[in-house]
Order: sequence, then structure tokens, then C-alpha cells
Amino acid sequence: MSSLPTSLTLGSLTVDVPVVLAPMAGITNAAYRRLCAEQGAGLYVCEMITSRGLVEGDQHTRDMLVFDELETTRSVQLYGTDPVYVGKAAEILCAEYGVAHIDLNFGCPVPKVTRKGGGGALPWKRGLLAEILEHAVAAATPYDVPVTMKTRKGIDDDHLTYLDAGRIAQESGIAAIALHGRTVVQAYSGEADWDAISALVDHVDIPVLGNGDIWEAADAVRMIEETGAAGVVVGRGCLGRPWIFRDLAAAFSGEQVATLPTLGEVAAMMRRHAELLCQHMGEERGCKEFRKHVTWYLKGFAAGGEMRRSLGLVHTLADLDRLLAELDPTESFPVSELGTPRGRQGSPRDRVVVPEGWYDDTDGAGSHLHEDANETTGG
Repeated sequence: MSSLPTSLTLGSLTVDVPVVLAPMAGITNAAYRRLCAEQGAGLYVCEMITSRGLVEGDQHTRDMLVFDELETTRSVQLYGTDPVYVGKAAEILCAEYGVAHIDLNFGCPVPKVTRKGGGGALPWKRGLLAEILEHAVAAATPYDVPVTMKTRKGIDDDHLTYLDAGRIAQESGIAAIALHGRTVVQAYSGEADWDAISALVDHVDIPVLGNGDIWEAADAVRMIEETGAAGVVVGRGCLGRPWIFRDLAAAFSGEQVATLPTLGEVAAMMRRHAELLCQHMGEERGCKEFRKHVTWYLKGFAAGGEMRRSLGLVHTLADLDRLLAELDPTESFPVSELGTPRGRQGSPRDRVVVPEGWYDDTDGAGSHLHEDANETTGG
């Protein structure tokens, strides 16, 4: 068994535990990042923003760039299809927002994004990918800010891109590459292909981060042992379970633990999450934002439909306190939920929608893809 890494080095940045919270739209805001960071060390990435939105001063984009006062390592994921915009956005993040790490998203499977050649479709254009990466690295280098990228295996099994993407990333000065072991056509369905992560590790000299199907800390350990990855990226596995970062920190320091909180302890975590959201957004909006998390926190517990409905309509922290007090604090954690998928899964797509003639040319250097200022997505 290979020894586990105890930290992650991204250029000049050292992350104490080789664990990265994947940016998730509408989820990984400043409050949730703070909640996860209170559980264990790692790198917590802000919700993805668009390069064009940032460069053009879009207010919604700027509003998403909020950091908690205890957030010492600011990390942002940037989306873009135009090298010049991505470079300008990277410089703004470094100069005006003091970020310590920039991640570039080339993994999004959403049709409205791939239709324009963005997200997980973009790495098919090797020349364009290189231009985007080079512009981002050139902008961030004077600030000593490392740039990483996240991608998928490819568009589908007939159009795989990850090995070329890894080579291009390394040649462009990218500090690390994260690979989600699914194709775009799979979206979030099926099982992640960890063999692809292993193949990428063998193919490049820069650190590879593995992403896909990490539901428990033990999965992260297994992924590292099986693939040789330098660290892991956790997305849906932390929904309603921020304590997974505590388990991950323990696992990487050699302790095998699985936190199994009672319903009372889960209720306390829910209360803390809501409180942080209210601090950052005000009580009305904070409570509204909290509602989407209720189902994830209570997954597998006996709390009835009426209670779940009421929690899904809370307007104030006082409402929340009253309802949480009605839960049985001694109810034990539903172990049947361990190791099971969380969040969206869905089914594989019939096909990936890409621009007409997309597959005819694998270079794409100098091409200009349309990019909206308000794209928000994940990968």
C-alpha cells in the first residue's frame, strides 16, 4: 500500500490536507465554505464565475465573489471560452480580490454550455485550450498565483480528450489538473472511471486530483491508493454532510474514522449552516438559501414529510430553532446511507449537443466562441 499524501502542493501554495471542495453553483458560497473549513483543512473553492461577467463588471458575478473573514486562502473557479477574457479575469482576481488560487472549468456537461463549445466540450479544441491556459497562467504568474484546471474524460467514449488536456496543461504551466472520471455524455450518471485518473497520473508530471464517487473518507483513501492521485476533489459527497471534511483530514493523517452523528448533532450542524448564511446574506435570504439543504441533511432519518415540508419553508432562525427542537436528538445516523450517491445523478444523455462541425477540427486556435456573462454551472 502506498503511503497517503499528507498535503498538496500547487505551485507556491501548500494545502494542509490534499482535499479540495468542488465548486457547486448555489452551494459553495462563503457560508458553506466556512462551515466545511470549520470541519477540516483543505482548499475550498468559491462558486464558479464567468470571465466575461467579471471583466464586464456584471453585478451578479461580483456579488458571488464574497469571502468569509476567516477565509485565509481565497480560491475561485473561473469559466471562459475566450483566452483574452480569461486572462483579464485572472488578473482581476489576483489584483482586486487577492485570490491565492484560480481553477479553470472545462468539465461542465450542461447542454446550454456545450452547445456553444464551452465546458466539457472545449478540450476537443486542443489549440484553443492551450491559448486559454497560457493566457490565464501569464496573467496570474506575476502575482505568484497557481492556476489549475478541471476536466472530464472527454465528450463521449469516441471523443476522449483527457490525456491531451493533461499534456497541454503541463506545457502551459498549469499547476495541477483535476479529472472527473466521467464523460460529458454521462453527466453525473453511472460510475466514475478511476482507471482514467490512474492513466492521467502516468501520463503527466504535474499533480493529478481525482474526482468522482467519493462518498466517504474511505473512498478517498481507496482512490489515492488505486490511482496514485496527489489529492481528491469532493463535490456531491459533502451535501448535507460537511463533516466529511473532518473524516478526510483524519484519514489522510492515518486515522480511519467515519463520523456518524446523531440527529441532534446533525440539527446543530443545520443550525450553524443557517446562521452562517444569515450572517452573509441577511436573515430572509439566508433562510431561503438554507431550505435546499434540508433534504440532504435529513436523508435517511425518520423525520416525517410534514416536518421536512415545514423546514423547507423556514423564514427566520427562530422558526428553524422551533422545528429543530421537535426532532429526536438521540436518533442514530442511518448507516444505510453510507457510501450511497448524494445530489443529482440522472441518466446519461443520448448525445452531447455541440456546435455544428465541432468534431471536424481538433485545433480551434484563434476561434471565438460565444460566452454569456452570466453562465453558472459546475462540472
